[in-house]
Formats: sequence, C-alpha cells, structure tokens
Amino acid sequence: MNPTQLEHLLTTLVKQHLLQSVMIWGAPGIGKSHTVAAVAQATKIDLIDLRISQLAPTDLRGLPVADHEAGTSRWYPPEFLPRSGSGILFLDELNMAPPAIQCIAQQFILDRKVGSYALPEGWHVWAAGNRSEDGASVFSMPSALQNRFIHVTVHPHFESFRSWALQNGIDEKIVAFLAWRPELLHKRDSKNPAWPSPRAWTAANALHRAGLRIDPAIGDGPAGEFQAYLKVYDTLPDFDSILAGAATSIPFPKEPSARYAASIGLAIRAKSADSVKNTLDWITAHAEPEWIQLFLHAKLDTARADNTYGVLATHLAANPKIKKFLDAYRKLIGHA
Repeated sequence: MNPTQLEHLLTTLVKQHLLQSVMIWGAPGIGKSHTVAAVAQATKIDLIDLRISQLAPTDLRGLPVADHEAGTSRWYPPEFLPRSGSGILFLDELNMAPPAIQCIAQQFILDRKVGSYALPEGWHVWAAGNRSEDGASVFSMPSALQNRFIHVTVHPHFESFRSWALQNGIDEKIVAFLAWRPELLHKRDSKNPAWPSPRAWTAANALHRAGLRIDPAIGDGPAGEFQAYLKVYDTLPDFDSILAGAATSIPFPKEPSARYAASIGLAIRAKSADSVKNTLDWITAHAEPEWIQLFLHAKLDTARADNTYGVLATHLAANPKIKKFLDAYRKLIGHA
C-alpha cells in the first residue's frame, strides 16, 4: 500500500464510522504519522498523537489516589485522554514501547478502556510502528495484540510524494530530480546516519531553499547526484517564452534528465489560464506521450491550489492530441 492508498483507507474508516483498530507498518520517514494527521485535518476531527514509546505505565494507566472515606484507591486517568467528541487516538511507535506499555495499550485496543476510564464513542484507535528489518529498535508484539488490529504495510511511492510535494511547496528541482531518480526517494544506508526518505527530503528542501548544503539531511551520495542534476537547468528551454506562447519553434529537450525538469517545472509555473493553454499547446506539439502525461500529472497536483483546474479541463477537452489520454482524464474532462 502506498501513502495515497493509506489516506483513502483511513478517510473511509472515519467517514463510515468504522472503529476497527489499525496498525500501520512501514520504514522510517515514509509519512505514516503525516498521513494520519492529514486524515484528521481533512475530516475535521481531533487527533491525539502519543509517542507511546516515551511513556511510562502510569502515564497511560493513570495514578492511584487514595479515597480515605471509602478505604480504597481510585485511578486518575491522564489529562491527555479524551473525555468527549470524536477523533483519532494515535499510538505512534507502538512496537518501540516495552511489553508493559504494550499490555496497557492492548486494553485500549481490545476493550476501548483502561481501568475506570472508557474511550468515548466516535474515537478511533490507530497505531504505527517500524519493522525490525528497517533497523528500528523494536520489541515483539504479543500475538493477542496483533490479532486486534487491521494491519497495513506502507511502502515509499514517488507519485504519492510528488502529489504531496507539489501541494506543499517542495522545490521543483527536488521534485524533478526524484522523478528522474525515484529510487532515491527512500534508500536506507545502514552505514551512514543521513540517508534519503520523504521526511529527509523535506528537511533537504528547507536547507536547499536557505542556500545550504543538503548532504546533512540525505547523505553525501544522493546530495552529490542532486548537485550534479542542478546543472541540467542551464540547458532547459526558455520557460518564460513557453508560458507566454512565444515558443512554437523551441524544441522539447532531448536528455531525459532535462525532460523531467521541463515537464515538472512548467507544470508548477503555469499558474494562469493563458500560461496553462500555452504550455499545453507547446508540450503536446513537441513532446512524446510519456512526457505529456508527466506534465499533466504534475499540473493536476497543483491545479486546485492555483485555481487552474477548470482551465486545464477545458483545454484538455479541446486539444486534439490529448484524445489518447481521454480514458485517464475522462472524469476531469467531464467537469469542463
């Protein structure tokens, strides 16, 4: 399952009020926690994100307080547990927690309560964890706890990252580079502390925009390849002319690396009705279908944010060369 599919699954559980507990497995840095947060935001429900590996048993179970009149003790639950409403109780790093904590979490997942505290109706219990094969320091999960979950395993996926990146301000050069070298989106290096992952590329983006080296975020090898890739931008066609409709004689680049850069760069920069039309006319006249498709995918990722969705749909429907893409974009064209 990729992050986009995970988001769809979790969103459906919320919208259908299905309270099955979910355990999300996956390598570090691929967006498990971010996806849960995005679902909470999109569905407008609360999110309590607990790094459960950092808790002591009393942090989750609560503290016993003496009731002198009754001659008994009462458990006072922690203040971070919900008392009302609806939302997601997210137990992150579950299998990094020692067995004592996992046993308490099991009561939430099995009975939706711990001691006298009961989780309100409308609250989902989801968890996430890394796998031992990813080099994570984890404890084994008891079989009884395993059997209470729906288990999903999430894998790195460039198209999911591209869609998120283009909607969240990741530099076009990073997106184009990863389109060219998608295997570097997530590549664990057991010999080095810095290695590329979606989370690491997000940190690299901040360093790059600040004019700093990005190897502290993603490692020397991938950073060196990215720096070499930046030289491709010196060979690209004049984007301003293409966007302005004055580039009928400018050819599409021949080098694959430059083709990725041009297709994604133009998709990001075409933010007006005229520039969308001009760029679409140019790329359909000069590029092969696979590069037209890459441009369209990238433009769709940004179209809602820059309010060119309807414009793009209209020009797709009117462009005769786009007919080969009608099946893939039928739904979009239907809104034109």
